[in-house]
Amino acid sequence: MGNDVTELYPARWWHKLEDGRIQCDLCPRDCRLHDGQRGACFVRMREGDHMVLTTYGRSSGFCIDPIEKKPLNHFYPGLSVLSFGTAGCNLACKFCQNWDISKSRDMDRLMDKASPEQIAIAAENSGCKSVAFTYNDPVIFAEYAIDTAHACHERGIQTVAVTAGYVHAEPRREFYAVMDAANVDLKAFTDDFYFKLTGARLQPVLDTLAYLHHETKVWTEITTLLIPGYNDSDQEIERLSRWVRQELGPDVPVHFTAFHPDFKMIDVPSTPVETLTRARKIARTEGLHYIYTGNVHDTDGGTTFCPGCGEALIVRDWHRILDYKVTEDGYCPHCHTAIAGRFGRYEGAFGNQRIPVRLRMGA
Repeated sequence: MGNDVTELYPARWWHKLEDGRIQCDLCPRDCRLHDGQRGACFVRMREGDHMVLTTYGRSSGFCIDPIEKKPLNHFYPGLSVLSFGTAGCNLACKFCQNWDISKSRDMDRLMDKASPEQIAIAAENSGCKSVAFTYNDPVIFAEYAIDTAHACHERGIQTVAVTAGYVHAEPRREFYAVMDAANVDLKAFTDDFYFKLTGARLQPVLDTLAYLHHETKVWTEITTLLIPGYNDSDQEIERLSRWVRQELGPDVPVHFTAFHPDFKMIDVPSTPVETLTRARKIARTEGLHYIYTGNVHDTDGGTTFCPGCGEALIVRDWHRILDYKVTEDGYCPHCHTAIAGRFGRYEGAFGNQRIPVRLRMGA
């Protein structure tokens, strides 16, 4: 493709209906569109007798982050990752903390342009070992993410998807075939929550998690934002943790993160640290090995403990690594228990930074 970025890129995963509309087959929303209409995600649009992706090659911005911010605590801890997103989202979360990006209706004109090759080169030049598709859900710009992943892999750069996992089986298979790691946002463990607060359904997300764990080699972690009074009861946390343990196994890391008032839920209080601590205790009782707290300063909740001997192996405060003891091949140095994840030579942590990056056109 070179450095030219097509304005209306041909989209995939759709079919024509007998009534003349076109149905988008990317996600379970199954949007049915007349000419000129956009899907619920806003970025997939019918143009004549075809579907187009309006945000291919355009980003809401690039930053270098610590990998722990995704959050991924078991995917080459301490390394930096080049992060970017586009606009739009196929969920309608009333508590969205990136709503200015995910709900934007003006970004088509305002975003920076960058080809997949430029992104891979920028990551390489920045010393990043991976590129993360984040800020908004990469499922809705799957064509762009897939092409970028291929460009990254050609340069030895790994790819990370930060996603809600709300996608149909066929595009899910193609999308994750080129991802090395994923953090899936399991927003709650009731269909009622999903329907009322996100406009989606729970089961497709569970299907994605099961698919990732059983049918791919994608390193997967889970994040659940605990919202006071909505999804933070002992019973729901128990059910969620038990499902993870039974369906995915005890070694899938789960991050319980703190909500802060935002978007359409500004009247809901922030999550107390005690709630996260309680959730972590419940998950441990249900048999999970790696449970973390997020969006708060909680050294104990950010630390990776050996499931064999209980030794603190990676001590963290927020996204900052304070101590690191995992061996290069991923074992506890004390009892030699294997630590689930992807590890390598630890050369120090990137730290709790966020560095904006401006891509040079023509790179």
